[in-house]
Amino acid sequence: MTTAISQRARALPPDERRAALVEATLHAIRELGAVPSTRQIAQAAGVAEGTIFRVFASKEELVDAAVAQAFDPAPLEQAVAEIAADQPLRDRLVEVAALLQRRFGDVFGLMSALGMTAPPSDRFAPRHTADRHAALQDAFVDLIRPDAHRLRASPEQTMAYLRLLSFSGSHPQITHGQILTPEEIVDLILSGVLAPDHEATP
Repeated sequence: MTTAISQRARALPPDERRAALVEATLHAIRELGAVPSTRQIAQAAGVAEGTIFRVFASKEELVDAAVAQAFDPAPLEQAVAEIAADQPLRDRLVEVAALLQRRFGDVFGLMSALGMTAPPSDRFAPRHTADRHAALQDAFVDLIRPDAHRLRASPEQTMAYLRLLSFSGSHPQITHGQILTPEEIVDLILSGVLAPDHEATP
């Protein structure tokens, strides 16, 4: 691993040590594109290999905790809450598309590295509840609800289009490696592909 940490990490309280090991595991998975060994995880975290087993019962338990962390919606919830609602509509949507792209990109990479063909079950992602999912979707919609009168689709449907295009436009296999930019995604949603001069042409 090219980013190995040569010095041992300082002593941390148990919760902080657990979080550091989880983050190091996620980093190692994404860098290697595969499940890392405990030696590689320890190297990434800057700890002795035995430290892992003083915190986790097994490597599998640590990897499960890393998967749960990756699918935790809290960072996305916080980022959505920080989008300035007084920006122009397009700017708000570009920020949302960028957030979704980062989220999907991280998830795609993790799933590929771990050989996952579907999102994890509730056992691995207990924090991603139906209520939190619904609240997050409401937060997205609330960002554009003041502009509902300008849209041909409802705010809910507009955000559904944005999520779908962000998902497909961020997947390296679906796009054949030509990942769409957030600006491209938003402009397709707001303007489509028909030139203005031809909008009225049958």
